[in-house]
Amino acid sequence: MNGNEYQSKAMRTNNHEAGEKILASMQAGNNTGEILNASLGLSGEVGELNDLLKKWIFHDKNIDREHIKKEIGDIMWYIALMAEAFGFELDSIMITNIEKLEARYPEGFDTARSNNRKEGDI
Repeated sequence: MNGNEYQSKAMRTNNHEAGEKILASMQAGNNTGEILNASLGLSGEVGELNDLLKKWIFHDKNIDREHIKKEIGDIMWYIALMAEAFGFELDSIMITNIEKLEARYPEGFDTARSNNRKEGDI
């Protein structure tokens, strides 16, 4: 198989209507643009943070804690944007997360519980 054949076969499973769905969602007044901005922004900022960590761990580069702090701040901004786009408050998200973790790990982290989650535990 060559690259062109792979591309042709792979694109049989491409949703060719995705762009139209995004446009229709935005025209309907949904927060699709903000959701996409937040999602793509998070990916980019987490990538920047990971690159700093990679260089520290594997390239013997000194860790720049202030740079790390700024990247975490950028990540937080995109998390706030995502929460806003869905109509969530950060306090509510944090409470929900802690409740989930307490239910999953009532005595603190447990490898067995981590590897054998109950059905519906997301």
